[in-house]
Amino acid sequence: MSESKVPAFLFFLIGNYFFTFLIIGFLAAGISLLNKPKPLRINTVAEAFFSYYLLFTIGINNLVNFVFHVFFGDIAAKFIGWENSPFQAEVGFASLGLGIAGVIAFRARLPFPFATLIPPSIFSLGAAGGHIYQMIVTHNFSPGNVGLVLPSNFLIPLTGFIFLGLSYKHPKPGTEDHKLI
Repeated sequence: MSESKVPAFLFFLIGNYFFTFLIIGFLAAGISLLNKPKPLRINTVAEAFFSYYLLFTIGINNLVNFVFHVFFGDIAAKFIGWENSPFQAEVGFASLGLGIAGVIAFRARLPFPFATLIPPSIFSLGAAGGHIYQMIVTHNFSPGNVGLVLPSNFLIPLTGFIFLGLSYKHPKPGTEDHKLI
């Protein structure tokens, strides 16, 4: 990669941090499985991917979102294609709560991770609806409105529920009697 492409690539990674943290979570899960006894069982793999999904995609991602919207609201609004408003702080503090829950859920039992998965999934799908609305009604095609963010609004919740289903279907030994609710 040439020197001139490095800043553009870094801007892409930072500007799409929600997707970047999804990929980092996949990598961290894969690395964590390197030291596990072989052959790997599906419950071990599902637990690793779900735990790191909660840590990075839900936890750290939402903590970064909190900082971005609360402390750099003007930049966040401009990237999305909006004007800054008090709503930026509301989104930021909602993200803070989700981020803390995601970090806690990283090593919690399944019911807490399940509870942690629902709010960001609903928020993400609702945001997708808002992005589509803005695209159609106001012709907002800013990268922060319909770039990688829009498919991520669907991909990230779907990924979480797949991992949740795998974790539920293939529980860790000793947790076979767990229930989602």
